[in-house]
Amino acid sequence: MDLQEIKLRHEFPVKANRIFFDHAKVSPLPRRVCDAVNKFTSDACENGTKNYKKWMEEVERTRGKFSQLINGDIDEVAFVKNTSEGISIVANGLDWSPGDNVVIPDIEFPANVYPWWNLKRFGVETRMMKSKDGRVEFDDLIAQTDNRTRIVSVSSVECNSGFRNDLNRIGTFCRERKILFCVDAIQSLGVLKMDVKRDNIDFLSADGHKWMMSVEGLGGFYISKNVLEKIYPVTVGWDSVVNAWDFMNYDFTFRPDAKRFEEGSFNTMSIYAFGAALDLLEETGIDSIQSGVLLQGDYIMEGLQKRGFKILNSKIRKERSGIISYELKADPQRFLNYMLENDVSLTVRDGLVRLSPHYYNGFSETDRFFDLLDNFFK
Repeated sequence: MDLQEIKLRHEFPVKANRIFFDHAKVSPLPRRVCDAVNKFTSDACENGTKNYKKWMEEVERTRGKFSQLINGDIDEVAFVKNTSEGISIVANGLDWSPGDNVVIPDIEFPANVYPWWNLKRFGVETRMMKSKDGRVEFDDLIAQTDNRTRIVSVSSVECNSGFRNDLNRIGTFCRERKILFCVDAIQSLGVLKMDVKRDNIDFLSADGHKWMMSVEGLGGFYISKNVLEKIYPVTVGWDSVVNAWDFMNYDFTFRPDAKRFEEGSFNTMSIYAFGAALDLLEETGIDSIQSGVLLQGDYIMEGLQKRGFKILNSKIRKERSGIISYELKADPQRFLNYMLENDVSLTVRDGLVRLSPHYYNGFSETDRFFDLLDNFFK
């Protein structure tokens, strides 16, 4: 075992126990994330709120790390409990009129569907662009827009097919047509480069428990300062306003930045976890992570093709992500149980197998997966 593998096994204890190819679902925690949570809870247990100021310093440090990851400004970032909350902030906060519409692909995870469907009571139409073989064709997407389209909302990476949307092309179109652009980034942040400025993204939401390798229940929300005043805070609390800490001097003036959407006390423990996870991503380097994960995907697709499996994700490099999916020709539950019994984590649903390894997974783990796959179909 070389030095690099020893380091990876230390940082990712899961490697000693199973082959984890399921980061598109919920990631195992890196050791440093676990340590960060333990450090915080020990401090809170032993000292109460003695170090509360340090806790808030960590909150702001982590906010800065997330803003750097997406190339946003720190005052454009708020913490949310999940992707759905961030998208709902946008959906519920815009000044809709009957006859307005939203355009989304028809293969979105429900987090990017139901917040828009919920606007039907205001007379807002959600237009579902029909995908083709798991791909979101740009021309088909923009064909759904018209002069009443207020928002186009897409996932950076589609959850089943792994198709990587061309955010820059979509964002440029939206900016030219004065259409707002919203992105569900949970299936790309932590594994693919993101630049909200370059891609003309107005809103972005993602919680940290997938490719960013943090805990469930805490993520980041981006709102461009150029559109901040277009979204009214529907959920409001004591921390939404400018003089939040002057409790009894009531002044209902919203904070002048994204913090107006943080209505109450922080999930501080999870922010500690998120900060540690973002540190790991930064130390490793997104460029390195992206190239390594795509290379692993090449290796997996080559092995699947040799075995005659139909690959469902795009094979075009610029449309690729960390997700590899293929058609399952077996009883889904029996296959899933077999893999779980042999210490392999993956997703089986909708007639496909979804593999989502991260940068720390090696080719030897893929070889072991293929040995198990061959044995299953004997």
